[in-house]
Amino acid sequence: MRSLLMLAILAFLPDISTAGPSSFTTGPVIEDYGPAADVDVTLPIPEGAEFRHSFDVSTPAEDGEANRSLVSAARFINMHARAGIDPNRISVAVVVHGKAVFDVSGDAPGNAALVAALLDNGARIIVCGQTAAYYDVATDDLLPGVEMAVSAMTAHALLQQQGYTLNPF
Repeated sequence: MRSLLMLAILAFLPDISTAGPSSFTTGPVIEDYGPAADVDVTLPIPEGAEFRHSFDVSTPAEDGEANRSLVSAARFINMHARAGIDPNRISVAVVVHGKAVFDVSGDAPGNAALVAALLDNGARIIVCGQTAAYYDVATDDLLPGVEMAVSAMTAHALLQQQGYTLNPF
């Protein structure tokens, strides 16, 4: 009986079978990273909205892969640009600590092009100096454009003072 009720309910729901992984594409700002899907929203973004958003990254990428949190930062930019927000009104900062420091230093296989694309589109990538000291990573070891802060805590405090919200996941 419960199965019949569920089938009856499903018959009245909109067809969402066309959604899925293939509906995620990159762009329009960062062409090769940050896949997002177009969504029929019921919570509109107010006219003139400005986003100042930070990401906290400590989990390193899988071998040869792009760091998932760096990809999320690109996704944040792309999905809001698709939603009609002028990319000049989207500010993203990525604070990196823990073993993820290796994703933004050295040759960073799988991440160097993504880091460059983020930086080219106005994102800031900031490394925790305490992490860098612990892992013996010098400022000169960072990919071009990546910043070094006293600590991740310092970077987050300064970003919060500048109006950045912290990504909760």
